Amino acid sequence: MHHMNVYIETFSSVDIGKSGLYKYAQSPDFQILLFAYSIDGAPVEVMDLTQGVGLPPEIVAALQDPNIIKHAYNAAFEWYCLSQLWKTPLEQWRCTQLHGLYCGYTAGLAATGAALGLPVDKRKLATGKALIKLFCVPCAPTARNGHRTPNYAWKKKKKWQLFIDYNRQDVVTEMEIERRLSAFPVPEKIQREWEIDQQINARGVAVDLDLIEGALWCSEAVTVEHTQEAQALT
Repeated sequence: MHHMNVYIETFSSVDIGKSGLYKYAQSPDFQILLFAYSIDGAPVEVMDLTQGVGLPPEIVAALQDPNIIKHAYNAAFEWYCLSQLWKTPLEQWRCTQLHGLYCGYTAGLAATGAALGLPVDKRKLATGKALIKLFCVPCAPTARNGHRTPNYAWKKKKKWQLFIDYNRQDVVTEMEIERRLSAFPVPEKIQREWEIDQQINARGVAVDLDLIEGALWCSEAVTVEHTQEAQALT
């Protein structure tokens, strides 16, 4: 069995904090910017997908190969985002965040790395928050910037290179965390529960839309009348 560690950087006009992963990744302007990976502990490679070139066929095949286990920190994000472009079976993914939580560590790549006492060269870079805000979050459209909402890589080359380095380092950190925790594997039962949780979240809940539309119509029909009645009585 082979292992592939993955970390991606993405852009979407949808606020993931307010709307959640699924609306974020389903946005028409959703884009995977960077794809960093390592196979079987090899040096980390970063694919810059803003150059108009997609993932190489062998990497797409690896994302679908049952003989290659994919690892990521908060793997639900990588799995769902990548699934928007390339189908990659959920059961082939392992979440290093889940592994850390199972072993009693807090959530968060940087926090877990610090708690494990990772050396500086293995830790998450502190420059990430500003770079994510710059490249992954829409900027305000103005006449000066041509009314665009993304910050393009070619306009900020030095910062884009820092972003590539940041993306690469996240894989290094995630791999080291996974290595340190490998003596205490996640039980198969917990792994299956994680998979079921992701499937439920991705599938959503069946809703009777006719009932909802009817309830909204009833609300609109009586709200004004009942509000006026309440005002008169009080």
